[in-house]
Amino acid sequence: MTDISTNYLGLRLKSPIIAGSSDFTASADKIAALAKAGAGAVVLKSIFEEQILMEIDAQRTNNMFNSYTDTENYISFYTRQHEVQSYLKLIREAKERVDIPVIASVHCSVSDSWVSFSKDIELAGADAIELNIFIMPSDVRDTDADISGRYMAIVDAVKKNTSLPVALKVHHYFTGMANFLVQLSEKSEGLVLFNRFFNPDINISTLTIGAGSSFSLPEENGMVQRWTGILRPHVKGSLAATTGIHDGEALVKNLLAGADAVQIATALYKTGPEAISQMNNFLTGWMQQHGFTSLIDFRGKLSYAGVNNPALYERAQFMKYFSDLGR
Repeated sequence: MTDISTNYLGLRLKSPIIAGSSDFTASADKIAALAKAGAGAVVLKSIFEEQILMEIDAQRTNNMFNSYTDTENYISFYTRQHEVQSYLKLIREAKERVDIPVIASVHCSVSDSWVSFSKDIELAGADAIELNIFIMPSDVRDTDADISGRYMAIVDAVKKNTSLPVALKVHHYFTGMANFLVQLSEKSEGLVLFNRFFNPDINISTLTIGAGSSFSLPEENGMVQRWTGILRPHVKGSLAATTGIHDGEALVKNLLAGADAVQIATALYKTGPEAISQMNNFLTGWMQQHGFTSLIDFRGKLSYAGVNNPALYERAQFMKYFSDLGR
C-alpha cells in the first residue's frame, strides 16, 4: 500500500496537498468539493485584521479621519461586523461538512486587540490558524530589529490567546532570512513559504497604476525549493511550500526538498478541484515507481543536509556550464 498521508502542525493529513486561501475555500460547498477531490486540509479565505478591529472597537477604527457621514459609517461598520460573524459561521459549517483539518487564515501586520479574535476562531472549531503576516520594509526609518520585533510581538500575542497550532505564512524580504525564519519557527508550529502579494503594474497609456497578475508561475517555485531545502535541517516544526506548485511534479520536488505539505491556489483556478486528485495520483504513481511506501521514505531526501553538494542551494550566480548541477 502507498501511504501519502503526512503530519502538518501536529495534524494528520490524508494528503500533503492543502487548498490554500482562495475563492475555493470561501464556502462550505466549495470546501466539501475540495475534500472530495482529496485535499489533505483547507486554509479558509483570509479575514483581515481591519475587519476584526471594526467589530472589537468600531469607534477607533471607523471614520478615523472623519471622512464619512454617520450613515456611511453605520453601513461600513455593519458590513464589516457581518463579515467577521460570517467568518466564524464558515468555520462551523466547514467543520460540519468535511473530516479534514480546517485552518483559519488572518492577514495581519500589527499586534493589537484583534488578536483576541484567535480565541473565537478556536471556539468556532478551527483546527489551526495561519497568520499571513506582511510588513512591507518600505519605511527608510525602520531597522531590521524594528520589523523583526513586530513579527515576534504578533506571534507572542496570538499564542497567548489560543491553544491552536499556529503557522506563519511569511515572505522573502528579510535581512538574515535563514536565522530569522528559524527564530520564528521556534515560536510557532510551522512556516509557510512564501506569501504572494499585490503587485503594482504601470499602465503607460493611461499613466495610472493598477494590479498585476495575481497568479503564480511555475518558475517561481525554484526559490521556494531553495529555502525549503535550506531550512529543513534547522526547523523542527512543519514546513509548507507554496507558490508555483501547479502539478504533481512540482509537488514531488517540494517534498524532496523537505516540505511536509504544499499549498495550491493557482492550480485550482486553472483546473478546478480535480487538480488535487491529479496531483495525488501523480504522487502515488511516482512513489510506486521508486519503491517508496510513505512520504517519510523520501521527504527531505534532497534537502540541504541530504545532498552531496549542499552549495547548490546557496549558488546565486549563473555559471557558464551546468553539467554538474544534478550531481
